Amino acid sequence: MNNRRFFLNVLVVFILFALAIYFFIPFKGNNSNSSSINYNFSLDAPENSTLQFYPNMKFSTNQISYRISGCSLEKENEMKDAFGILQNLTILEFYPFEYGEDIFITCSDEIEIEEGLFLAGEGGPTNITIAGKFKVISQGKILLVRESNCEKPNIAIHELLHVLGFDHSANPNNIMYEISYCKQTISNDIIDYINKIYSIPSQPDLVFENISITPHGRYFEVNVTIRNNGLFRSKESNLILFADEKKIKEITIPPLDIGYGRKTSFLAWAPQISVNEVEFVIENDFPELDKLNNKVLIEIKK
Repeated sequence: MNNRRFFLNVLVVFILFALAIYFFIPFKGNNSNSSSINYNFSLDAPENSTLQFYPNMKFSTNQISYRISGCSLEKENEMKDAFGILQNLTILEFYPFEYGEDIFITCSDEIEIEEGLFLAGEGGPTNITIAGKFKVISQGKILLVRESNCEKPNIAIHELLHVLGFDHSANPNNIMYEISYCKQTISNDIIDYINKIYSIPSQPDLVFENISITPHGRYFEVNVTIRNNGLFRSKESNLILFADEKKIKEITIPPLDIGYGRKTSFLAWAPQISVNEVEFVIENDFPELDKLNNKVLIEIKK
């Protein structure tokens, strides 16, 4: 009996000691109420992560057109306010257009996706062209379903950033969080990323692809592909071949749209009996993102 009372007293003392530690000794942990902290797109994103669905997504220029159709005056004003806010924070410029717009905005009544859950909006790129390291957006669409009921048009901004290629954020304080709250803001890394990628000039970039050259005596059988990996349609260019620094062939390369290439096959004749090197050169009179890739030197194997 005495032993039972002794162990009971020890248990009570242990419980009181544990409660004292819990209530009076601080433990380190995450503060879930840190609403003023919103520096990172994602609170736990790895260093090599990207803010976008795919790296380097952008419209070809910082001047982006839009058209709004089928929206109430309130939703139309929210969308225009979203354009204005992003335009004031970045180097982007948005302007209305009647036909062939870059971004099409339409509206709808509330859509229930699950019981008690309503879709606030949808947005994203609808046409993307891969041009080298760039994923060039040529068209985007926004569906506004609900008004934001916030001081700022957070829903419209959220969907507009989706059209610009930005993915959801894991940070509840960020405007790209999948659930909308009025206190969410556009993080600095989104603004910096937009300003950085849209500071790249809207220029073409002609590059060589899949060059093959087969010598037949003084004749060369040539197959070459030239692609536009830039951010603008190229103008007419010339492809020139040099054999040991002597010009042996020149052909015209027609204008190329963003991401498009042209394969050319032809025969070239060299006046000299023996050729050590053949150089391929793209010549034009317009600026490119990189002129250094307009030359390729190939050694002829004996």
